[in-house]
Order: sequence, then C-alpha cells, then structure tokens
Amino acid sequence: MRRSLLVIVTALTLCGATAVAQAANAEPFVRPHHVSVQDIAAFADARIAALKAGLQLKPDQEKNWPALETALREIAKTRVAHFEEWRDKAPPSLESDPLGALRQRAQHMAARAGELDKVAAAAKPLYDNLDEAQKRRFGALVHAAIKTHMGHMGGHMGGVEHMGGRGPGEFGAGLD
Repeated sequence: MRRSLLVIVTALTLCGATAVAQAANAEPFVRPHHVSVQDIAAFADARIAALKAGLQLKPDQEKNWPALETALREIAKTRVAHFEEWRDKAPPSLESDPLGALRQRAQHMAARAGELDKVAAAAKPLYDNLDEAQKRRFGALVHAAIKTHMGHMGGHMGGVEHMGGRGPGEFGAGLD
C-alpha cells in the first residue's frame, strides 16, 4: 500500500513537472505582433453585436440603440488609435521611467473615465426602457462590450509588453 502510494505520488509529480515545462515553453494564444488594427476593430464589432443580440431588444426599444452603439464605436476608434500609437513607439516602463509611466497611466485613466461617462449617458435612455431580464443581462454585456482588446478577453492576447507586461492602457490588475 505504501509503495503504491509512493509510485502514484512520484508519477503525479513527474506529470506535473512535465506539464509545467510544456506550459513554460508554449506560445501564447495570440502573439502581440499578430494583433492588427483590423483584429481590434473586428473584436469591437463582435462585442457590440453580442451586446445587442444579448439584450434581445423589442421594436420600441430599438430607437434608443443607435446612441449607445455610436458611443461604443467611438471608444473602439479611440482604442485603435491608442494601439497604433503604442505599437509605433515604446511607452515608458515602470523600470526605466516610473514617473513617466505613472503620468501616462493617469492620462489613460482620465480618458477612460470620460469614455465611460459618454457610454453611461448614451445608455441611459435604452437602459430605462429595458425590462428586468434585459437589465440583468445589460451589466455583463456592456462590460464585455467596453473592454479593451488586450488584457481582458479571457486573459486575451496575453504577452503584450507595456508598462510591466500589460497591453496598452493596462497598468496593473484591478486598476481598469
């Protein structure tokens, strides 16, 4: 019995070590240099479409949809521009320029706050006309629709280096 237990523990240890080694050598799902502006736009379009589909708007609610869609598309355009800027120049890092990185993050957070205010204002007329089931879904769906293309889609597009290993605008966990 004791010998069987030792064999099982040894086997599990070896399997675990092999899995860790394979994971360390595995390539991430999407490499940062493979992300294109078209990919970012396509992901934004998909998230916006998912929001609308998930809400299952009634005909009388449809009239309030365009304002929210426009606000979400404006955010997507801003994010694409930010991505292009980030891709073309190296941003300050916490290691090389901690104050510059903090200032850049503060600017990003202020811009993000303004974007979210616009989305909230655009969403209010629609939200006020949703039924209770739609309102329950709205929170999760709109949250998914406003996420950035990196750092959020299920860990998405991990491996993007920016300010200590995060994607553009992603300074640290829980700050966005």
